This record gives sequence, C-alpha cells and structure tokens, in this order.
Amino acid sequence: MPRFALTIIRHGETRLNKEKIIQGQGVDEPLSETGFRQAAAAGRFLNNVQFTHAFSSDLTRTKQTLCGILEKSKFCKDMAVKYDSRLRERKYGVIEGKPLSEMRAMAKAAGEECPMFTPPGGETLEQVKMRGKDFFDFICQLILKETGQRESVYPGAPGSRLESCLAEVFPVGKRGCSDGGAPGLAASILVVSHGAYMRSLFGYFLSDLKCSLPATLGKLELSSVTPNTGISVFIVDCEEGREPSIQCVCMNIQEHLNGVAEKH
Repeated sequence: MPRFALTIIRHGETRLNKEKIIQGQGVDEPLSETGFRQAAAAGRFLNNVQFTHAFSSDLTRTKQTLCGILEKSKFCKDMAVKYDSRLRERKYGVIEGKPLSEMRAMAKAAGEECPMFTPPGGETLEQVKMRGKDFFDFICQLILKETGQRESVYPGAPGSRLESCLAEVFPVGKRGCSDGGAPGLAASILVVSHGAYMRSLFGYFLSDLKCSLPATLGKLELSSVTPNTGISVFIVDCEEGREPSIQCVCMNIQEHLNGVAEKH
C-alpha cells in the first residue's frame, strides 16, 4: 500500500486579490510584488523538502508561485512541472473581473449565501468538487502505477529521506508516517492551486474521505479559505480498488510570511 505526502499551496497575492476583485479562470492576473515575495518566502521555507512531483494550475499566478518556490529549492530547481487545468480556480462566469461586493449583492438578491451562489456562466460547487476528485484520483493512480513498476522508491531519494526532510518542517511523525519497520513515503507531491478550489478539495477530503485531523485543527479551519501561499500537508495511503485513506498533518500554515510585509 503506497503512502505519499501531498503538499498543497495557494498562489501568492495578486493586485486583484488585494482589491477584492474576482479573478476565477477568465482573469489571468500575474503576481504582485508582494506575491513574488510570498512565493520566495515559501520557497525558502520548503528549500530542504525533496519533492518527487510538482503540479500547478495552468494560470499565470500559480505558475509564477510554483517557479518562485522551486528556484529556492536545494533539490528541485530543475524538476519537471506539470500544468493541469483541473487545478484551476472555480469559474465565476459573468462576475469575473468584478468586485466581490457585486457577487455578494447578486447572491443576496437570489436569496443565497455568497460561497454557495453560482453566478450565471459559473461552475457549481459540485462541479468544482468533481474536478478536485478527478485530479486527486489521478494522483493516487499515478503513485500506484509508479510504485508498481519498481521495487524501490525514487533512486537517490529513498522513502525515509522523503519523509525525514518533510519532518524537518512539518509534524509528520505524529500523523501516521512510517515508524519502526513500516515503509517510507513512495512520493512527495507539491501542488499549487487557488483559494476556492482548495476549499472545495479540502471539503471533499473531510466529508467524503473522512480525513483525520490534528487535535489542534477544527472543521471550521478546514473549510476556511487558504491565505496567499498558505501551506497544507496531507499523508495519503492508497490501495488499488479501495478508497484512499488521508490524514491532515497541518492546514494553512503561513509562518514563512513573518516579516514579508507589503512595501509601500
């Protein structure tokens, strides 16, 4: 039964994030100066973590964030990155490019809560959830296939090393990682995506896969929107023909942003 680590990060800040303008998929805004500093700070925070795979949404703000993280890495500067449209932000239809306040007003007029509301031309929450499930299932199948094709894990990056470098930054040892004679991690996967998408994906982990949580983390925190470059880590056990087992190690960590203040 392969076990892998999944590190999921929201992109850095854009000018439109700060101005509370809805970007969705149709407004492909680059990172702001603050966003680039946040990505670099996340990269420094993770520079000792050895990743075996890297995935990003194919929108500019996530691509730039992932690049900023990897260029600070001791191990992963030149690793291949896969850009996947399944990791894109929720599509907001007619409200993209407009203030969040307009979406709130539109939702109120429809008698709905804003996060649950689907603007004309936008994706429903169920559609976003299914995109997330599709990507997660793809990741699990990828790891099952790769571990089935070899007896050992990654050459030069044995499972114990993948685990130990992750444990230097995150409390993985307390959340079901290997101990004693148990096998190490088969892979360590880095994903960069978007706020509403990640909230939907994390909701799927909690509600459908019954993700276990650290004692310090409540369900409310799991359902909140991740801050820019907030980092969450999960440990996943997958087995052919069975639903994956998933444990949350930490959620929305942002200690790497201490001192990364916006320049005026």
